[in-house]
Amino acid sequence: MRIVIVEDNESVAKGIAYVLRDAGHAVDLIHDGLQADTHLQGDGADLLILDVNLPGMDGVEILKNLRRRRDNRPVLLLTARGGTAERIAGLDAGADDYLVKPFEMAELEARVRALARRRDIPVVAPMDIGPLSFDLQSRQVSHGSSPLDLPRRELSVFEAMVLSQGRIVSKSQLLDAVYGVGTDVEEQVVEVYVSRLRKRLKPFGVEIKMQRGLGYQLLVSTG
Repeated sequence: MRIVIVEDNESVAKGIAYVLRDAGHAVDLIHDGLQADTHLQGDGADLLILDVNLPGMDGVEILKNLRRRRDNRPVLLLTARGGTAERIAGLDAGADDYLVKPFEMAELEARVRALARRRDIPVVAPMDIGPLSFDLQSRQVSHGSSPLDLPRRELSVFEAMVLSQGRIVSKSQLLDAVYGVGTDVEEQVVEVYVSRLRKRLKPFGVEIKMQRGLGYQLLVSTG
């Protein structure tokens, strides 16, 4: 699942991002309200963790704009103010849940899981990649009735390439798929995940070809 975190306290934002990435999610980090409002108009993430007090534009206004666009993705509001009036204002603006700082990361994770269960997920048929099948809902790769156990970061690379439907995917796009936008990770780390994934897929006739200077392409061997 891709999650956007909008939080101007960078240490808090990085702490949340670390926990969520460790749980297998891709995370985008944004620290400014105006930047967040623009980003959310076309990002396609599944869930938003939104601080109320932000520079540029406050979180409640961002949330109102989101709902005006009929964007119904789940939103978890974060605030240092736990008064009833503040909670009501956030919920009336369209928040799905509310968490008051300081909070335990375990509680945030639990709330994210609950929101993920409640979100509307369209039913999409599994995608076939040669003899392999990929279920987008469960993020499970299978060969016949046997699951193919991929480490979560390799799975994120695989998912990004499957969803590209044969198009070339750049290193930066794969990096975003694994870690989310706004992370300080060298693009070369993608080469490690691609190399490992390539070895796992080779026995099934599924290839990852590097297009020099452009990126990678997922292909099914016809031979």
